[in-house]
Amino acid sequence: MASEKSKILIIGGTGYIGKFLVTASVRLGHPTYALVRDTSPLDTAKAQTLQNFKDSGVILLQGDIYDHESLVKAIKTVDVVISAVGYFQVADQTKIIAAVKEAGHVKRFIPSDFGNDIDHAHIEEPAKTAFDFKIKIRRMIEQEGIPYTFVSCNFFAGWSLPNLSQYGPTGMPTDKVLILGDGNTKVVYMDEDDIGTYTIKAVDDPRALNKVLHMRPHGNTLSHNELVSLWENKVGKTFERVYLSEDEVLKTLKESPNPILAILHSVFIKGDHTNFEIDPAMGVEATELYPDIKYTTMDEYLNRFL
Repeated sequence: MASEKSKILIIGGTGYIGKFLVTASVRLGHPTYALVRDTSPLDTAKAQTLQNFKDSGVILLQGDIYDHESLVKAIKTVDVVISAVGYFQVADQTKIIAAVKEAGHVKRFIPSDFGNDIDHAHIEEPAKTAFDFKIKIRRMIEQEGIPYTFVSCNFFAGWSLPNLSQYGPTGMPTDKVLILGDGNTKVVYMDEDDIGTYTIKAVDDPRALNKVLHMRPHGNTLSHNELVSLWENKVGKTFERVYLSEDEVLKTLKESPNPILAILHSVFIKGDHTNFEIDPAMGVEATELYPDIKYTTMDEYLNRFL
């Protein structure tokens, strides 16, 4: 008899990546719970999201990471806890760790990490502080002996492709493209639905226990120059490529600190998505674990903008 699928609690389920995790959890047949501060919020978009959750069978649990008792109570209902809290709440995940410890039975905890693999990041301020908090959370989970999977999915396609991965411009290029560095560093892009699917597949997988789940599909590992060429082929047009040297990027960061630029610098210039080999003692690669999953390639993804 197949073992039952774990009950999953998602904290931050109405957030950007949270919604995809909730959807994937339901789709893959897990009893799915979402921690919500307010079950009938005034914000109409949020209320609609929660209604969609309920319609798909998600159980809403009222609680808050700042209310220890409600958090422990919610965690006691499930087997697996996934945190998808936003950038500004990363450090507050110490509260989730405390509640997981108190509940005492959690089979897997996935903290809000996603993005770059922070243990291999060369990141400047103002993003360094947030990355340091994420590192602190990882070490704390390990020290407390909580069973975990850390997820490193690299770039969210929905965040990074609507402007062809440029810093500054908000839409697709019309005449020129801004490229950081020489544009040849390999970068990894992931469709958010696929991030959700791979993450949920890993929760009951012993191969991903106490490991980093890296997402590095071959079809989505491409340089900025390759990405631009892909788009040029689709639209039948050539764009002027404007290259910004590392010195210029660092100067801009000093003059007007911006966490997005700091992350782009780490990825496009330092190569933080691909400049290290995955150590099998520490990590696994999602497409190798689940070769049966057909992920969306960036070639396919870009068709959405035509």
